[in-house]
Amino acid sequence: DLPDYNMVIQVAPDDCTGCGVCVDVCPARSKEVAKHKAINMEPVQSHLEQERENWDFFLTIPDLDRSAVRHDQLKGSQLLLPLFEFSGACAGCGETPYLKLMTQFFGDRTMIANATGCSSIFGGNLPTTPYTRNQDGRGPAWSNSLFEDNAEFGLGMRLAVTAQTELAQTLLRASASLVGDDLVKAMLEADQSDETGIAAQRERLAILRDRLATDSSATSKLLLGVAETLVRRSVWIVGGDGWAYDIGFGGLDHVLASNHDVNILVLDTEVYSNTGGQASKATPRAAIAKFAAGGKQVRRKDLGMIAVDYGHVYVAQVAMGANPQQTIKAFQEAESYPGPSLIIAFSPCIAHGIDMSKMMTHQKAAVNSAFWPLFRFDPREAHEGTRPFHLDSHKPTMTFRDYAMTEARFAALTRSNPEEAKRLFDLAQRDINDQWHFYEQMAGVEREIPAVGGLELPVTN
Repeated sequence: DLPDYNMVIQVAPDDCTGCGVCVDVCPARSKEVAKHKAINMEPVQSHLEQERENWDFFLTIPDLDRSAVRHDQLKGSQLLLPLFEFSGACAGCGETPYLKLMTQFFGDRTMIANATGCSSIFGGNLPTTPYTRNQDGRGPAWSNSLFEDNAEFGLGMRLAVTAQTELAQTLLRASASLVGDDLVKAMLEADQSDETGIAAQRERLAILRDRLATDSSATSKLLLGVAETLVRRSVWIVGGDGWAYDIGFGGLDHVLASNHDVNILVLDTEVYSNTGGQASKATPRAAIAKFAAGGKQVRRKDLGMIAVDYGHVYVAQVAMGANPQQTIKAFQEAESYPGPSLIIAFSPCIAHGIDMSKMMTHQKAAVNSAFWPLFRFDPREAHEGTRPFHLDSHKPTMTFRDYAMTEARFAALTRSNPEEAKRLFDLAQRDINDQWHFYEQMAGVEREIPAVGGLELPVTN
């Protein structure tokens, strides 16, 4: 609770795309006026000048102390400053909310390797970028690589940060006589698992720099160059399903098979969105896409379960609009996990043929039909007879056909070829039933994984 603060949602009048998603999901309703919410769509011209003044004032408000709010709650998380804004993506894009949330949670510690695709185009539409800085002038580090090697590119970031951190720690120990044993001990043993710990480490870093600045030795100069890495980094490999399921899967699998602390975020639109809507291995059966004009004939690849099979990989499948709290939990668990982690995020796309203003609430139907089941697999719980696989969805309450008919990519097939549509819809429903039954069984499986992200755990006999 923050009793001395008031909350306001301020729209940037010259940057709002008018997608309407915020109005659709707004939970605050007027008790006096039917259908009137805390956020409502109105003609821009009648509000433009006033909102420009409000926006200018809004920018003068200091950033909220990140350690003052809870990160594990929906309300608390949205009080954190996003370092991703005004992306230029399609209005109502399903990918951008996950990137915004990622920067809210991990802030200027975030390092991003972004595969070519929609997220790289709106992520680095030079000469501008939607990634921004906080009041201290710090922001995420972002770079783009190709479809075929982005996972390796991100792993290289992780290895570089690890090497620099180890070098900084070695030099710090060697400088104990100059900077003080207490400071060295505090920095090396710092608990950086939450924002309070991160802030405390940054205060120590400032002290360290002041003490090093008085010394001209080669050791001090070298330590000054790498001292920033003593603050824990959060490394993320980001891309779409065309990269993760198809062209870059070999590299992705290589990273999953490693023991390095790297996080992977797959923005799954179930199609090659950026290059025109070609079918990918994430495209579900019966969906119409380029190269699948008669409807996709085979079921989609279950990337999540491929990763779960390794045993040592944290895996989550999320849909923000259906269960925001589960999404928040998945991001927090993935980042805290000391080994490789994978989050597969359902990202509705304009290529699906839906009303993008209802993008968030549409995700509920995807989950309610079990078309997109929600789950988390945490290897840290695979110990001493526990069940690490958590099926976070409820049993289906609607059929695949009822869900599919809300999207043009499925419904169009019923008009062009009704018999084929019926055949594929029936097969798609059987896919869903089979997957749901499998996930239910997985939720009851006990596992014993002795090594988790490089941490050796005792084996129970």
